[in-house]
Amino acid sequence: MANDPTLRAAALDSKAWPFEEARKILKRYPEGKPAGAVLFETGYGPSGLPHIGTFNEVLRTTMVRNAFAALSDRPTRLVAFSDDMDGLRKVPDNVPNQAMLAEHLGKPLTEVPDPFGCHASFADHNNALLRAFLDRFGFDYEFVSSTEQYRSGRFDEGLRGVLRNYDAIMGVMLPTLRAERAATYSPILPISPTSGIVLQVPVTVVDAEAGIVSFEDAGERIERSVLGGAAKLQWKVDWAMRWVELGVDYEMSGKDLTDSVTQASKIARVLGARPPEGLTYEMFLDERGEKISKSKGNGLGLDEWLSYGPEESIAFYSYREPKKAKSLHLGLIPRAIDDYWQFRGNYHTQDLKQKLGNPVHHIHNGAVPTGTLPVTFGLLLNLASLPGVGERETMWAFLHRYDATLSAETHPELDRLIDYAIAYAAHFVAGTLHRRAPTEAEAEALRDLDALLAAEVGDAEGGEDPAVRLQNHVYDVGKRHYGKEALRDWFRVLYETLLGAEQGPRMGSFFALYGVEPSRRLIAEALARPFTPGSDSAA
Repeated sequence: MANDPTLRAAALDSKAWPFEEARKILKRYPEGKPAGAVLFETGYGPSGLPHIGTFNEVLRTTMVRNAFAALSDRPTRLVAFSDDMDGLRKVPDNVPNQAMLAEHLGKPLTEVPDPFGCHASFADHNNALLRAFLDRFGFDYEFVSSTEQYRSGRFDEGLRGVLRNYDAIMGVMLPTLRAERAATYSPILPISPTSGIVLQVPVTVVDAEAGIVSFEDAGERIERSVLGGAAKLQWKVDWAMRWVELGVDYEMSGKDLTDSVTQASKIARVLGARPPEGLTYEMFLDERGEKISKSKGNGLGLDEWLSYGPEESIAFYSYREPKKAKSLHLGLIPRAIDDYWQFRGNYHTQDLKQKLGNPVHHIHNGAVPTGTLPVTFGLLLNLASLPGVGERETMWAFLHRYDATLSAETHPELDRLIDYAIAYAAHFVAGTLHRRAPTEAEAEALRDLDALLAAEVGDAEGGEDPAVRLQNHVYDVGKRHYGKEALRDWFRVLYETLLGAEQGPRMGSFFALYGVEPSRRLIAEALARPFTPGSDSAA
């Protein structure tokens, strides 16, 4: 991509947010980075189970990295950094063996036993989940453990830098803290040699070059080196030191870390370096509008979404409007799938400028697959939600009758979506459906529609597109009974009496897929339901 001058020129002018972010890095190094690769970083705190918000940050950062590759020939790296040396502050609500975990509060996460009993530590368990998911999606990244960096001595020089500039860093941090917190604050967090707990105690710098500090532990004043994993840094100082020691050029973060970015950037400058470029994105919210939290467990598990929708649907939803707060829950999946396919279907007919602004360009890094879906996921979901239809063989029987050229072999992506539609319908739709009885006026309109369907040849066969012809029947009946201005009411009648839902697909497309005779049976079943005035069967 980077060697295509036409693409590069268009990317330099594109308003798509990944290109806007990538241009920040170009501006950072007008003459190119002097040495080494441009380093992108994402951070993860393994104090709770990973959720899609965690994955989302890696995805968006990868999109910026790919956009930068279209603008520059400089090599790049992506580091997925785990803050696994942090002390366990509280026991998450959504894990087993909570009493055992409570016995290890305050210890580095890599020293806390795995409550699931399958890894060496709680951090290792959560790190493995994150890596497995990132690997599944095919991200190109390097996993880096905070514990390994501290214990290997990789961060020793960074620790010495903090000790050398101890007073200046305290000058940055103390004005931001409440008096009670300021009284015990220290940028250095020694690890107790007796309890193994990450201590939140004041320290005195004894010898910055040797890394020696003094502090109180269990009532005893001791001197000890902070090098080689014997201590870690307080969060904002740690973040700044990491930027400096690893040479991070770009890292995005959530709006909840705005203050952390501000203070860490000041500390990075105290340490003699320039803080990275970055994007402040809005937070994902749960169905109740609350911020997703790993410890609360109110976010989506990494595998939950993928049980009901493909990877592309997550990527599509994550791409859109990163600076806008959005809900993140399983109810969003059907729309995300259909929106992805709509944008993908448009991509190959667009000019270059439009392509660069199309979300699928960034999802697939410009290598957007060809092909379109013969039916929408919404239609598949409506079909799978009907009694007796939610099996693969039955679904394919309807699809083959709709279009004899369709098969699992010729349309593997459609075949894959059938499985998702069946799973989603079974778990989230079937139990919510209530096909109400029509009022007498509604029943009269349904009888007129049934008469038009009865006149159809076979199951919507003929020279004209069956879905178009059947949709025209739906419109004709609706305009006759409801008028053009109230067609929405007619569609609602069809959804509620035939499908049992408040919303639904284009009914002409549904009738064509489901078949004329089965559709007529749905109408007959609706007409057979007794209507009771004043009951919830009324519109």
